Amino acid sequence: MPTPESLGFSASRLKQIDRMIEHRYLSTGKLPCAQVLIARRGQQVYQTVLGKMDVERNRAATEDTVYRIYSMTKPITSIAFMMLVEQGLVSLDDPVHRVIPEWLELGVYAGGVHGMFRRERPQRPMLMVDLLRHTSGLTYGFQMRTNVDAAYRKLKVGELVDSVSLDEMIKQLAMLPLEFSPGTAWNYGVSTDVLGYLVGKISGMPFEKFVQEKILAPLKMIDTGFQVRADQAHRFAACYSATPDGRMKLQDDPTNSPYLKPPVMVSGGGGLVSTAADYLRFAQMLLNGGELDGVRLVSPKTLQLMTKNHLPGNQDLPQLSRSLFSEASYNGVGFGLGFAVTIDQPRTMILGSNGEYTWGGMASTLFWVDPTEQLVGIFLTQLMPSSTYAVRRELRTLTYAAMTESYAK
Repeated sequence: MPTPESLGFSASRLKQIDRMIEHRYLSTGKLPCAQVLIARRGQQVYQTVLGKMDVERNRAATEDTVYRIYSMTKPITSIAFMMLVEQGLVSLDDPVHRVIPEWLELGVYAGGVHGMFRRERPQRPMLMVDLLRHTSGLTYGFQMRTNVDAAYRKLKVGELVDSVSLDEMIKQLAMLPLEFSPGTAWNYGVSTDVLGYLVGKISGMPFEKFVQEKILAPLKMIDTGFQVRADQAHRFAACYSATPDGRMKLQDDPTNSPYLKPPVMVSGGGGLVSTAADYLRFAQMLLNGGELDGVRLVSPKTLQLMTKNHLPGNQDLPQLSRSLFSEASYNGVGFGLGFAVTIDQPRTMILGSNGEYTWGGMASTLFWVDPTEQLVGIFLTQLMPSSTYAVRRELRTLTYAAMTESYAK
């Protein structure tokens, strides 16, 4: 059994992670629970499970607790789409209207409000690559920034609860303007939900079936899915939202959660639940260049392409973003095909490496993959919104601070 020391870490310094989380977040009632899993060279370096998965029922979190991973679904959907690219069924520079013909005449917002929008022609059509890198001109209603956002909220576009079906969402979006001409800016939105729809149409099988049969089952991700199964319900965590006084209130009760039933909209942007062990298998596949335990999903060249910065002009998120999303404040961070990518590590002011890629979820979850250090980190909790506390940044700092051997040249 490998030890932290044999994998280039200090066991005593890793314990600072527990102390930080317990002192700053659990004992103060800011977070309900926290699970941290760190692996290097395919071997577990460290795992800790702290706090309550269900505060109201005094139920402790366990290693196999099931969490809502929200936007950590996006990399899985992006891999699904790139599997179709590898099969020659679609290309990154294909216009989206090739598969969604009703989007041929999508316009860009030029003024007005829902029902009276004025539109202008985009500089070019939306391409498949725009969906993967969030330069599509689509948005999220929760951004609370523009009249287009307001229309999304009114129509419940992309919402996980009380939502319309994926097919209906595509029809709704055909009637709404884009925030900007595709390729000219970055904005967090329903782009990856649209990718899920495209996976279904291009593959000829329902999106959720494709994910299950082509990704989850081959990787033996037995606890990951778009619904919490009856046999998982006792391991399903409660989800909380932050209150103005720095405490928590119950946001989604695990005993009557919508996740206990099949979803109306199968969301490729945020619909999955998972466990730390399951998501580690997905992340390790990424780190291995598309393969795990003899099962290959995509080629190493595809992963190399996905983990480069695809923002126009090699810009970073602050330069190109119109989003209020918290990650867009990160200097030195670009965006690839499904992940944020570190392109200028010193400018991030965060310990790490150039070329590492990462994404998080709305309930404060996080994963990152550092190819230079052969490292995977996973953090799971259930507190919304993800911008409430800096715990994810602090975790990454303490992880790298515990490293005693670096592979960087």
